[in-house]
Amino acid sequence: MLSEYLPILLLAGLSIAFAGGSLLVSSMVGPRAPNPTKLSAYESGNVPQAKIRGSRFSVKFYMVAMMFLIFDVEAVFLYPWSVVFRSLGWFGLAQMSIFLGILGVAFVYEIGRGGLEWD
Repeated sequence: MLSEYLPILLLAGLSIAFAGGSLLVSSMVGPRAPNPTKLSAYESGNVPQAKIRGSRFSVKFYMVAMMFLIFDVEAVFLYPWSVVFRSLGWFGLAQMSIFLGILGVAFVYEIGRGGLEWD
């Protein structure tokens, strides 16, 4: 039984050893020349406009991420449900209606918070 898994274990061990060895060698051999340009923040090639510490910033990214999660979770669960829809019957329809209702509440909350408005 162990002989069947031996090639997989050897390959996994070799992969881990190679990754660890590569990181070790690159940290020992790689050049180290820190300067203010390399240590500064990078925003798409532009000089950063705002100081992050102590300043407030827009949460639009998080609102878009929440919207993506709502639709992503919905798609992930709707596809398998639609494949077995007929075998689930009315119980499956009721359960999916409850699930879509909960996601609908999240979607209405997102719209109320201004998730679809761009300033």
